[in-house]
Amino acid sequence: MNKSMVMILAVALAACGKSESTETVASLAANPERLKELRQQCKTDRAKLGGELCNRVAEASNRRFFGDSKVPYNPPKESPKF
Repeated sequence: MNKSMVMILAVALAACGKSESTETVASLAANPERLKELRQQCKTDRAKLGGELCNRVAEASNRRFFGDSKVPYNPPKESPKF
C-alpha cells in the first residue's frame, strides 16, 4: 500500500511540472492573432514565457515578414526613370 502511494505521488508531481509548449514556428506564423499576443507577452515578461518560446515567436514573425523565401528576386524589365 505504501509503495503504491509513493508511486501515485511521484506521478502526480511529475504531471505538475512545466509542460512543453505546443506552439511551433509554423503554427504561430499561420495564426497572426496568437503571434501578436505572444510577441507582446515576450516584450513584457520574457522570463515567465521562457526564452525558447520567445525565440519561436521571433522566428515566426520573421517568416511572416520575409515570407518563405522561395520567390526569387525579379527586377523590372525597364530601369526606373528618375
